[in-house]
Amino acid sequence: MQISESLYQRACQLIPGGVNSPVRACKSVGAAPLFIAQAKGSRITTEDGEELVDLVMSWGPMLLGHAHPEVERAIIDAVRRGTSYGAPCRLEVELAEAIVAAMPGIEMVRMVSSGTEATMSALRLARGFTGRDLVLKFHGGYHGHADAFLASAGSGVATCAIPGTPGVPAAVVQHTLLAHYNDTDAVATLFTEHGQDIACVFVEPVAGNMGLVPPKPGFLETLRELCTKHGALLVFDEVITGFRLAYGGAQATFGITPDLTCLGKIIGGGLPVGAYGGRREIMESIAPQGPVYQAGTLSGNPVAMAAGLATLRLLAQQDYDALARRTQTLATKMTETLKRKGLSVYCNSMASMFTIFFTDTPVTDFPSAQTMDTAIYSRFFRHMRQQGVFLAPSGYECAFLSFAHTEEDMEHILQATAAFNPNQP
Repeated sequence: MQISESLYQRACQLIPGGVNSPVRACKSVGAAPLFIAQAKGSRITTEDGEELVDLVMSWGPMLLGHAHPEVERAIIDAVRRGTSYGAPCRLEVELAEAIVAAMPGIEMVRMVSSGTEATMSALRLARGFTGRDLVLKFHGGYHGHADAFLASAGSGVATCAIPGTPGVPAAVVQHTLLAHYNDTDAVATLFTEHGQDIACVFVEPVAGNMGLVPPKPGFLETLRELCTKHGALLVFDEVITGFRLAYGGAQATFGITPDLTCLGKIIGGGLPVGAYGGRREIMESIAPQGPVYQAGTLSGNPVAMAAGLATLRLLAQQDYDALARRTQTLATKMTETLKRKGLSVYCNSMASMFTIFFTDTPVTDFPSAQTMDTAIYSRFFRHMRQQGVFLAPSGYECAFLSFAHTEEDMEHILQATAAFNPNQP
């Protein structure tokens, strides 16, 4: 028996489903999870000693690659000074300064410990600041597992075909309005009907949890205009795109300034970190300065702050455009190779992210993403894993390149793709 298989059997007796986050179970792709022993650069190594080129990169944040020596050094130095204070430290101030300097829409920022904590806190703040209850989100958009966001969510909720709201009171999700991503007419209609009660619009400026779906021209601009007109807050969930799409995030790329921004693990070098920030007048509503309460014992954890600060300082020096060109080239070549096999394939690519959808339908929203052939993706996932390439165990996720991926990695991925036989189980 393989070590990963043995560990999974043990885990299933102790941990629900044998995993601590649902998609990791790999059920939707007909496989068992691999247990990772270590990671370095662009590669991960399993407990069985198998090395794979990583296109998951901890679901996005490892833009510098795994175990970057300078980030590693910052973490070790921080650990030697103590792992948790429950009190302010210099590093959280310096990281806050770096985030505010990078993100056009952030004048003040509050550190938390996860992307979910960031989004749920931003929602509470938006409601507290506006005095309104309704939140507008998009089908297939995933903003963490807080109750209000699990209506028609993407990511693991979509992958596992789990109904959106078991355990969530109907009274909670009745305050969640839904529209299709890129559908400006639907959003305008909802504002016409409910504008005076909408506290905020939550959106991934580039959707990453229904697979990669870029915004159509004018979509984000319309959201900005409607929010401004009706007194609602525009919230960009940049947990995936922040510091990955560009150093200044999607808001810098598209020139759209949100009222609030949510950030995730990338600002902690992949450690458990999140943050939310925005206009000063809004952020000053948070306790202890204002009446909207939010707290966290591990917020501003010194080890995470050290990792994040080292990561952002390194990212500020990187050539994002060059990485985007390499990503586009890889995605295009993979798509062309799969099409030559007679497969229906549609690819979305932006910056260092891409998703290959097994469909001939242009993917612009969640319904079009759901036209993909999940059985073909499952076979492709299993084949690529056997060939030493680690893809997300879900067709509703992105593939991520990093600055650590090499030309040798690119060639390995392309050779593995060329070897795929879609008729094999």
